[in-house]
Amino acid sequence: MQTNLHHLIEHRATSNGDAPALTFKDTTFTYAELWAQTQQVAAGLARLGLRSGDRVGVFLDKRIETVTSIFGSSAASAVFVPVNPLLKPAQVVHILNDCDVRVLVTTPERLALLADDLKECDALSSVILVATGITPKDAPDLGDVDVHQWSVVFDNDGSSSQLRSAIDLDIAAILYTSGSTGRPKGVVLSHRNLIVGAESVSQYLGNTADDVILAALPLSFDAGFSQLTTAFSAGAHVILMNYLLPRDVVRLCEKHSVTGLTCVPPLWIQIAAQEWPPAATENLRYFANTGGRMPRTTLDKLRDQFPAATPYLMYGLTEAFRSTYLDPAEIDRRPDSIGKAIPNAEVMVVRPDGSPCDFGEEGELVHRGALVALGYWNDPERTAERFRPVPGRNQDWRSPEVAVFSGDAVVTDNDGFLYFVGRKDEMIKTSGYRVSPTEVEEAAYSTGLVRDVVALGVDDATLGQKILLVVSPSGSDPLDEAALIAAMRHRLPLFMVPSSVVTRSAIPRTPNGKFDRKLLREEVGA
Repeated sequence: MQTNLHHLIEHRATSNGDAPALTFKDTTFTYAELWAQTQQVAAGLARLGLRSGDRVGVFLDKRIETVTSIFGSSAASAVFVPVNPLLKPAQVVHILNDCDVRVLVTTPERLALLADDLKECDALSSVILVATGITPKDAPDLGDVDVHQWSVVFDNDGSSSQLRSAIDLDIAAILYTSGSTGRPKGVVLSHRNLIVGAESVSQYLGNTADDVILAALPLSFDAGFSQLTTAFSAGAHVILMNYLLPRDVVRLCEKHSVTGLTCVPPLWIQIAAQEWPPAATENLRYFANTGGRMPRTTLDKLRDQFPAATPYLMYGLTEAFRSTYLDPAEIDRRPDSIGKAIPNAEVMVVRPDGSPCDFGEEGELVHRGALVALGYWNDPERTAERFRPVPGRNQDWRSPEVAVFSGDAVVTDNDGFLYFVGRKDEMIKTSGYRVSPTEVEEAAYSTGLVRDVVALGVDDATLGQKILLVVSPSGSDPLDEAALIAAMRHRLPLFMVPSSVVTRSAIPRTPNGKFDRKLLREEVGA
């Protein structure tokens, strides 16, 4: 019975252990080999004193060790916390501190960037370095934090007797996503969330053991991590890719005879502009979009380039893993739709009072079912705002069932197909990322060059939204906009750096003293 995340690998290792499971560069692990290393990781974590429920931070690019750290944490009954490798040290340390990460798996290069700030992480007890030719004495001084080599910690037989057992409702992962009011918040996912999500997505994509799936998205994203879980649930083969150039996608699709590819719209736009030789497309069975609406011109071009592949347009939120997909048979009739609920989920559209909307009436998308996350880590206030009783479904004799209120405005047509209207909050969605305006604004303030600042999302055909910064200078001299952007590049990952700056002598405010974002949007045409 598959109740824990690592059971996805264990089951395939038992039933078809010689099948290829995971490839990185020129190294391929079979399911049996992947399961063996997963067990070694679990046993090594236990020897470090890791307890059930402790958090393991994984701050790595995509590689074999990244995957075995994640699934090995599950096998040790720990909670894995994948950290986006594009994040800056301050953002990484916030995540490690927020959920009290006890063990951090990273590289020497990344550790050097974090070293000065890691002393703030009171819960951190061990760092494991994924590298060859380095010893702990070469690492920065981290005070009471022990530094270990990967080969030393995980050089064991990994016997199954050392593994621990969890139930499917126990916490498996914390995925951090930006919040509309500040720094990233941790979405808490159970083993059940991840396994049911894998089975649901794999079902409608029709994944089988014959599939070869290119993992191009970050594993810290729910959609990126889904490439692993959906593949492993079907016994498919995953190709790990650290995205650099769009032509690399073409090259790897040709080299590995890829059959499935999921990307976000900005990446699809770049991919569509590439020359695709027949050898790179002849095996592609499906391509899928998530993280925002794909431009119609891009979709049309991809369908021309991949004539034998089936397109899947998907919508999801980290708080429910995946919510809807559009039946490929409906794409020509309703290319702007986000479809209907995925298997084993129900999606409702409701008014502010919780009553159901009529066809064509705008309302909030609410998701109920086994994929609804457990809440936000250590944040009961925000959990209560987003995770609430299912409207119109609860009865006096039972405890309330909780649904996730997406904060997204949608409408349905007469056939029940959903259409995305916009976000109810001020979140900016750019390049497939959810970006907090507050976090961008804080980076601008930290430069000392601005007095007031507001970050806005402006619709963009390539990025989904681009980030516009409206500022007033900190002094009497004109603002050096180039200097401001340059300074923010040192503080933020590239996807969070504003595309343009508008300077105002003063930013309008509401009667209660807050910046009037609505008026500002009207003034700048955002």
